[in-house]
Amino acid sequence: MKTIILTLLCLGLTSHNLVSQIDTSKKELSKSVPEKNALKFNLNADGSHYLQATFLNQTWVRYNESDPGTTLFNKSAPTTFDIGLRRTRIQLFGQINYRAFIYFQFGQNNFNNTVGYGTATSNRKIAPFFHDALCEFKVTKGNQLKVGGGLTVLNGLSRFSQPSIGTIMTLDVPVFLQYSVDQIDQFDRRLAIYARGQVGKLDYRAYVSNPFPVTTNGLTSPTTGISTNATFINPSVFPNGSGPGINNQFGGYLAYNFFENEGHTTPYMTGTYLGTKKVFNLAIGAVYQKTATWRLSPDANGALKDTSYDNMLHVSFETFLDMPLNKEKGTAISAFGGYYNTNYGKNYLRYNGIMNPGTGSNASNNVQGGAFGNSLPMFGTGQVGYVQFGYLLPKNLLGEKNGQLMPFVSGQYADYYALQNKGMLLVDAGFNWLVNGHKSKISIDYQSRPTFYKELGLVKEGARKGSVTVQYQIFF
Repeated sequence: MKTIILTLLCLGLTSHNLVSQIDTSKKELSKSVPEKNALKFNLNADGSHYLQATFLNQTWVRYNESDPGTTLFNKSAPTTFDIGLRRTRIQLFGQINYRAFIYFQFGQNNFNNTVGYGTATSNRKIAPFFHDALCEFKVTKGNQLKVGGGLTVLNGLSRFSQPSIGTIMTLDVPVFLQYSVDQIDQFDRRLAIYARGQVGKLDYRAYVSNPFPVTTNGLTSPTTGISTNATFINPSVFPNGSGPGINNQFGGYLAYNFFENEGHTTPYMTGTYLGTKKVFNLAIGAVYQKTATWRLSPDANGALKDTSYDNMLHVSFETFLDMPLNKEKGTAISAFGGYYNTNYGKNYLRYNGIMNPGTGSNASNNVQGGAFGNSLPMFGTGQVGYVQFGYLLPKNLLGEKNGQLMPFVSGQYADYYALQNKGMLLVDAGFNWLVNGHKSKISIDYQSRPTFYKELGLVKEGARKGSVTVQYQIFF
């Protein structure tokens, strides 16, 4: 913890020096040529038909207190330091004509020095892939109805299940809302057909998708062994069509905007508008898939032999507020709150660590095998609450052309049944230095997370662990 505090102090001093250096170069900045708003090629005279490209890179530098028993390349690692690329993306999209919209996103994620280690191929040269590739047809003159299909992020649970990651306020999104990420989807994207639109103040989206089998995610090997806790179905172990197969997934999301409507160019939803819009909405969402998971249950004699199947059903209630406070000073607030009932099946639980800086564990009492590095019980059957709040400080605080500061805090509380009602509390606090809005920003985040272990079959809560992350994002 002392190391974390010293790191924060050093980062603060460094930021102060950077501001001072930038302040001395105001004359040079004032002579700069005004920047173009976008890399955009107009296809008609008024620009309503166009092609546009965007580029994003998020570089992370992180110090982490490891989960108990963590190893890094087979050596005990109570702490880790890593440098990585959280996201590297290229987007190409455009309104080709009055009816036709096309969207592609290409890139990779979570690339640090542990990537590929211990996998079947042990290949660090992970291939970038298409995150999105969709075609959309505009049915009405306005945004009332658009129908589309392809590989898309659009889904029904939350605005943070389909986030515009270049505009998020906190260091990262609440990943638990990407409920099946890289299990039965492709990094939160799915092959789907959908309808979306805005009717007055009402914003809606609905879809049906073909989930992937979990055995094609590159990590899970086909196996006949399952447990009393629900896991996603492995269809390869059912001979001659005897199993339930992989059923389609359905979902929808409905939001009512009390003030301005949100943008509707792509299916992605903005993280924060930095005071450029006045937005307040209430939303509900749901995702359903029949017999998505399986587990063992006791037979008449109490032996664990019978196979049971569970439906997956997630339901959400959310509110989002993002608005300017004083336009002259440039101040604004952003706030979000959500309640989620997540049901994957009986006692489903999945540990996950974002760009995990560890490679294994020598602990014998972990709740799950993936409990190492910065992992935590991120996904599970139960109830979850999530909130975040940020305040955009006055634009004259750092001086002219030096950007703005936006401190933020977020918290997630999960009551997962597989943790035997031991609450999982995750807290993040930090700030963004918005050097040029979201186009160039430096974020510093401190995270406090819980650890858990098993003792005589009972789940116990261990010592909390922390991490400090510095991110530099360029997005244009």
